[in-house]
Amino acid sequence: MLDLYASDLMTKVVYTVSPDDTVSEVAKILAKNDISAAPVCDDGGQLIGMVSEGDLMQPFTSRNESHRAWWLTLLAEGTELAPNFLEDIKRGQWHVRNLMSSPVITVTEGTTLAQIADLFVSHRVKRVPVLRDNRIVGIVSRSDIIRALASQGAATSKLRRTLD
Repeated sequence: MLDLYASDLMTKVVYTVSPDDTVSEVAKILAKNDISAAPVCDDGGQLIGMVSEGDLMQPFTSRNESHRAWWLTLLAEGTELAPNFLEDIKRGQWHVRNLMSSPVITVTEGTTLAQIADLFVSHRVKRVPVLRDNRIVGIVSRSDIIRALASQGAATSKLRRTLD
């Protein structure tokens, strides 16, 4: 089992987002592709952050709602705010750059399963981008490791049955 590497485990199709994308745009990408997070890359393709479902919920928490009401009152001070401004705030038009996690814990294709598991536990992350020459070539998530463990277990069971 320790002979598995990131290159063996990784999902090779990686959906990335831009720091200028909105919560709504990223939510559509995550939902359409049945993923729970995406790497954030700049215009040059360099990894600058990660954004997850949990990050996308930040603008809608009760803490942010009360804070938003407070500063809207402060800004308005008895005057009417522009309807477009209010609508953007209500719809959560936050950009990824304000919500993403950075810096990102990354691995290379030669990182072992054990090393990846250690990173997941020590940094409390659920996925790590796999880099080659500072470019994303894949991503390893907890579910990728679980699938590898399950297939390893299935292979061991078949071997046992054959030997019996």
